[in-house]
Amino acid sequence: MGSFGFKPHDHSSCISTGVSEVAKRCEAAGLQFTPVRKRVLEILLEGHRAIGAYEILDKLREEGLGSQPPVAYRALDFLVKHRFAHKIEKLNAFIACTHPGDMHAPAFLICRSCDAVEEALTAGEDGRLDKAAQETGFTIERTVLEAEGVCPNCQGKSE
Repeated sequence: MGSFGFKPHDHSSCISTGVSEVAKRCEAAGLQFTPVRKRVLEILLEGHRAIGAYEILDKLREEGLGSQPPVAYRALDFLVKHRFAHKIEKLNAFIACTHPGDMHAPAFLICRSCDAVEEALTAGEDGRLDKAAQETGFTIERTVLEAEGVCPNCQGKSE
């Protein structure tokens, strides 16, 4: 049993389910889900934590899938562009999306002790920011909402 964000769960099916869902969405949209893109997604799903591009590149290099930074960045760009992963700006790292491919406005809860990240859904079109944008005629293309605090697993631990 592993941790999904902050909640314990059975981790055995996470990777296969996540990869299968993305593969289906890619096929339906006519997108190429290359072996490197698939492996990067698997790496993101393995730990349920934000991972930097160079850590991903190190794993790809060890597995013979590429040794230059563009290899990792191209795969990450693809996954983020198609909403299969998210970039966590505060950590300059990436995390697999818990709702791959769906249009949603996620918020990220980041533990300052262990760097665990939980993806939460925000109000989206019914939220204050969207209403303010509509009132001013502004079109929101991307929203990044990140909150830093202490996860339930780290609360009460001495720092």
